[in-house]
Amino acid sequence: MKRLFQLVLGSLETSYVIWGLLSLKPARPDIIREDYMNELCILQDDVPPFPNQVAFDIIEEEMGRPLESVFSKISSQTIAAASLGQVYRATLRDSGEEVAIKVQRPQIEPIIYRDLFLFRTLASFLNGISLQKLGCNAELIVDEFGEKLLEELDYTLEARNIEDFLLNFEGDPTVKIPRVYKELCSSRVLVMEWIDGIRCTNPQAIKEAGIDVNGFLTVGVSAALRQLLEFGLFHGDPHPGNVFAMRDGRIAYVDFGNVAVLSQQNKQILIDAVVHAVNEDYVEMANDFTRLGFLAPGTDVSPIVPALESIWQNSVGKGLSDFNFRSVTGKFNQLVYNYPIRIPERFSLVIRSLLTQEGICFTLQPDFKFLEVAYPYVAKRLLTDPNPALRERLIQVLFKDGVFQWKRLENLIVLAKENVTKMSSNPAFQAVDTQGSRKLQFSRKLDLTDTIKDGARLFIFDEGIRRKLILALTEDSKLHIEELVDVYRLVEDQIDIPSVAVEVARDFPTVVRDLMLSWSESVLSDR
Repeated sequence: MKRLFQLVLGSLETSYVIWGLLSLKPARPDIIREDYMNELCILQDDVPPFPNQVAFDIIEEEMGRPLESVFSKISSQTIAAASLGQVYRATLRDSGEEVAIKVQRPQIEPIIYRDLFLFRTLASFLNGISLQKLGCNAELIVDEFGEKLLEELDYTLEARNIEDFLLNFEGDPTVKIPRVYKELCSSRVLVMEWIDGIRCTNPQAIKEAGIDVNGFLTVGVSAALRQLLEFGLFHGDPHPGNVFAMRDGRIAYVDFGNVAVLSQQNKQILIDAVVHAVNEDYVEMANDFTRLGFLAPGTDVSPIVPALESIWQNSVGKGLSDFNFRSVTGKFNQLVYNYPIRIPERFSLVIRSLLTQEGICFTLQPDFKFLEVAYPYVAKRLLTDPNPALRERLIQVLFKDGVFQWKRLENLIVLAKENVTKMSSNPAFQAVDTQGSRKLQFSRKLDLTDTIKDGARLFIFDEGIRRKLILALTEDSKLHIEELVDVYRLVEDQIDIPSVAVEVARDFPTVVRDLMLSWSESVLSDR
């Protein structure tokens, strides 16, 4: 039956929507079973290129001038071919710079509109069944998919995405984003810097180039988490052909047509979910699913809580080394079919992105532990990010049932220091010029200056926090000086004491003023 399914779809030779749908594998378990998706994937690698002359004619038409007036050299064969376009390597005549030219397939837009119309019509007939069996609106699924697909047809949007990624990773010596030549771009042609790296489809070449595989993977996981939790703009299709290992240890991305955006609220909820997982608060974790749009508002989460607890505890019960996203996703797939859960489009891309990158990690290093890199990044973020919302989440992590978790604080510091050490040891840091060395000096240490200052402010102004911290130091009728000393020993080599003293002295008048205002407001409210 599955083979017949694949043969029937394979006969739809112009159905680029199907080929595009394949790129979502395996992120939509709420729509298509994984075994069917595996059969569909056979089609994904069978996308024929279109003739070179047709591609060259499109480039000349879009640029309004002969090919040889812009490029001194262009490859006679395609470097890569995909469902929406194909890529050539060329040399700019004016500057001699090597570039990649992406050209859109001819007449692809009317074909896609036709296929979307057919799928939308089919969805209208299946909508009742999908709502009853899957808890999702089939027409809405097609609309979401069609919207993302049509965005990929406009290469000017992709050029803008590249510029956004360049801005986000500015000053990060471990990530390479190609420059885009906007003056040469149009809706059907994209020209960007050629990336001279090693594709992640070739792990042997990466090892032969002398690249530290573990360091490269650490950089890759950290870059992915920055996109997801810090920028809210992430690469939606980081398959091995779109990710390169640079010989200096950097990770490079290409093909920015498929990106997704998370709101500030969604980023904070994702961090909440991590905090609730750490605290083993599965009721709140289920509520996070509702806030993220996986469950309809008002859905009773009580039946889902035991399932979430089982999935998480079975996944990390033996330690971080036994955790992988694919096994968790497989268990979550069963949850999707048993409960009214629908995966929003943006999070299908998140899941697909994480699964794909984890797959790259396993290809390059089969025993790689994804969470052993991810947790240290999250720990560093919680400890050092000045965002007030993250400060609040740090407090949630450090207090459980009103009791201060000294061991948890120590673990966070150890993990955060581990992230800093691994990142700063990457060879890419050594390649940075002297001008950037001062900025990087701070990244080689766990800079807790702002965290200490904020903690002091909270202690002074927040009566609830002050009471909790005093109780933390005196619980069980003893002073917890030993634990405090242990924490200090962990961070003493990471803190520039004179710098902290200067910062505190500089803020002292403001602190006194705020304290006086707070005291006066308290007095007036009592009266």
